[in-house]
Amino acid sequence: MKTVVITDGKYRSALAAARDLGRAGYRVVVTQTRGDCAAEPPVFVSRYAEGCWIEGAAADPEYPDRLKALLDAVRAEGGADDPKPVLLCVGAGSLSAAARERALLEPAADFLIAAPEVLDALNDKQTVHARALELGLPVPRQFEAEPEVWPVVIKPHCGEKQGLKAAERYAVAKDRSEFRVQLERMRAYDPAPIVQEKISGAGSGVSLLLGRESELLGAVCHRRLREYPMSGGPSTCCVTTCDPARIEQAYSLLRSFGFTGLAMVEFKGDCILEVNPRIWGSFPLAVFAGSSICRSYALAAAGEAVSCETADYEIGKKMRFCFNDLAASADLLRHGKLRAGFSGLLDFFRIPEGLKDREDMAAYKAYLRSYRKRG
Repeated sequence: MKTVVITDGKYRSALAAARDLGRAGYRVVVTQTRGDCAAEPPVFVSRYAEGCWIEGAAADPEYPDRLKALLDAVRAEGGADDPKPVLLCVGAGSLSAAARERALLEPAADFLIAAPEVLDALNDKQTVHARALELGLPVPRQFEAEPEVWPVVIKPHCGEKQGLKAAERYAVAKDRSEFRVQLERMRAYDPAPIVQEKISGAGSGVSLLLGRESELLGAVCHRRLREYPMSGGPSTCCVTTCDPARIEQAYSLLRSFGFTGLAMVEFKGDCILEVNPRIWGSFPLAVFAGSSICRSYALAAAGEAVSCETADYEIGKKMRFCFNDLAASADLLRHGKLRAGFSGLLDFFRIPEGLKDREDMAAYKAYLRSYRKRG
């Protein structure tokens, strides 16, 4: 039986991937570093996965060696004729470590992971902005001096490297005085933060799978319905869409960097904002809607032929993360968006929770308990 080893079990995306691959007949082993998660991840009790702790943290210098030891042990359990497992890194830390130590891990596992310099380039919002301009792709106006229009968004080149949470990686300034205050705040993380015109319109994402030669192997599009905080935090409720033009734009951008693996290109209105060169936060929607993108990753990583699938999922499929979405609805009400806020509250009964699975209720109940414990 072919095995897939998934890292960073604490993330919802790890549970979604484990279910999808487990149903496809893979043996799924999900790891979690103790230094990055004190409580047992919900995926550890999933019927589709085996949980396995790794000592330390993903940022530790010893992490790649510990991961390799686990991969070797997993392969040994299958016997001499068992093929190498496929490695699927969910978190940014484990992905970066695997990219740096490719030579160490390649004898132990198959994977699609871009080179470290490619990941660094795609994580840098300024580099992505400049490349998009070169390719003639739509991006927000950017200001080197004091802005000419308001409002504007101020953000570091890579907020993740500063350890910032998603909602802390940007600031919005509506006028000159607010701009000066927010600019100084952001300079604490980046001496030369990026200043861009704030784009209106719905947020959306184009998620792609690229093979070893940067060939397109799969795509999923989605649109945000709500986010928390409402000023631009992570998606809490979203719906699948299909936009061939944006798929082509996203693919053109990723291919220009020589990317391989899974990534999400984020749009706002008609503009490209940034790239997440890894599994994205709304990844459970892809599985929920029936996309084959996760299974295609496992096949392509193992060297098997994969035909390009760009619309093999149910379009118009809605999903929410219940606790986060309730917070998003409350945030809308606090800001006077009464119709949108009450509609969000009603969606508690109308739109399904993305991780609820009647065939895997133990993991879902553990997921609910984990949120209750966090208050």
